[in-house]
Amino acid sequence: MTDIIYDTHGPRYAEASPTLRPGAVALFGACYDGTTSFRPGARFGPDALRAASLGLETYSPDQKADTTEDIELVDLGNLELPTGAPKPVVDAILWATRDILAADAKPLLLGGEHSVSIGAIHGLAEIYSELVLVQFDAHADLRVDYLGDPNNHACAIRRALDVLPSENVLQVGIRSGTREEFEELHQSGRLVAPSPALLEERLQNTRGPIYLTVDLDVFDPAYMPGTGTPEPGGIDWQTFAALLATIPTRRLVAADVVELAPNLDPTGCSAVLAAKVVREVALKLGR
Repeated sequence: MTDIIYDTHGPRYAEASPTLRPGAVALFGACYDGTTSFRPGARFGPDALRAASLGLETYSPDQKADTTEDIELVDLGNLELPTGAPKPVVDAILWATRDILAADAKPLLLGGEHSVSIGAIHGLAEIYSELVLVQFDAHADLRVDYLGDPNNHACAIRRALDVLPSENVLQVGIRSGTREEFEELHQSGRLVAPSPALLEERLQNTRGPIYLTVDLDVFDPAYMPGTGTPEPGGIDWQTFAALLATIPTRRLVAADVVELAPNLDPTGCSAVLAAKVVREVALKLGR
């Protein structure tokens, strides 16, 4: 294990406290996009959505809760990461996740590209033997390796399946992948249409604690153009809010929000949407 160091010089999410406390939802950034295969820029995502959060209300009408009044929210800053290959980055995120869990807090990872999720998911799987992974995403991310690396962003869910049983993985909103990936999705039964009723039914057939990974390209590019691999045919905000509402609050133990590339959306609206997603996920985690 190496020292866990955070850069705290940037903006904090909704001016959250920088001090880790038991019971808190602990945001931490992973500014990495070293395996991006199309449009880079996700390394700028964590600070962009933090800056955008300062223009959002802290109250959620959907959940009737406020991040400043109803939960303990902390923002540790951006994890200092090694440069280059993804494996050392994944390991650093694993160690940071372990540290947050040891403090009896709930990790909420801000990406960065989707490869950063691997370390956090593996850290939760060490603690929770029946962990259930819910993926909101446009892409299957089931490649064994991509561009010669098994920790590529296109392999995030394959690496999760290294430590989780197939029946504990629900892949929601997937609309892009190889023939082999879609054959596996259908044969395994992991593919879930972006329907709140269907997701709720599938979750009732699982019993473990839940890790939620939100790849922002699950949204249609009309709403989220600022992402590295946009895919037409995605969801809107109302569908996202309804899907999130089906996740039992008592079971959600950690989450991530990844793949915001703010440089690809000069309007800044993608960063605002990402900040709102983080608000809703944090409230769900913290209560």
